[in-house]
Amino acid sequence: MAQNCLQCIKYLMFIFNLLFWLGGCGILGVGIWLAVTQGNFATLSSSFPSLSAANLLIATGTIVMIVGFLGCVGAIRENKCLLLSFFILLLIIFVLELIVVILFFVYTDKIDSYARQDLKRGLHLYGTEGNVGLTNAWSIIQTDFRCCGVANYTDWFEVYNATRVPDSCCLEFSENCGLHSPGTWWKDPCYDRVKAWLHDNLLAVGIFGLCTALVQILGLSFAMTMYCQVVKADTYYA
Repeated sequence: MAQNCLQCIKYLMFIFNLLFWLGGCGILGVGIWLAVTQGNFATLSSSFPSLSAANLLIATGTIVMIVGFLGCVGAIRENKCLLLSFFILLLIIFVLELIVVILFFVYTDKIDSYARQDLKRGLHLYGTEGNVGLTNAWSIIQTDFRCCGVANYTDWFEVYNATRVPDSCCLEFSENCGLHSPGTWWKDPCYDRVKAWLHDNLLAVGIFGLCTALVQILGLSFAMTMYCQVVKADTYYA
């Protein structure tokens, strides 16, 4: 009976981690594609230039692949060392995520203030050499969210030292439309527009977070259960 239970957990954990590993491969692939084709796409921070969508996806995909690989091999070979390594690594990731979420809610106001200032500093890198990712990201955000600047369209006046905004701020896009009168530009601040969008999609973000936590808890449960079963089996047959 115990042997049948072990075999059931073994294959469940293998399939679970195989899907986990394949998901990591997909995330890594998208990250590499973004890095190759789009440069540092979605790099908005001047303080953390490496914090781009491509780099985040590559780092996430790599970690997921490593964790999934340990789980797959540990399950199929019934290796106590690999199972324990998988459990510890996944537990560390889960605890770190929990700490980040708690710190975010505790220091929301400070993070909000810092983010605004950092994004404003980042505007000065718009259109400069080596900052294609930041330029593309701002152009996409301003076009899709129909906004202009971080706190106001006047944020761009300091960047250009003139009454001018990027063409992506225009109500109707045309070449050099950012040189026209303010009446032809979007007026809403991008920071507030993105915050409002996140607030409107808070339920989806929450569901995604809960699903992620549930997957990790299931992984931890599978790993520890199988580890205990392997230990019992080794003791029984010793």
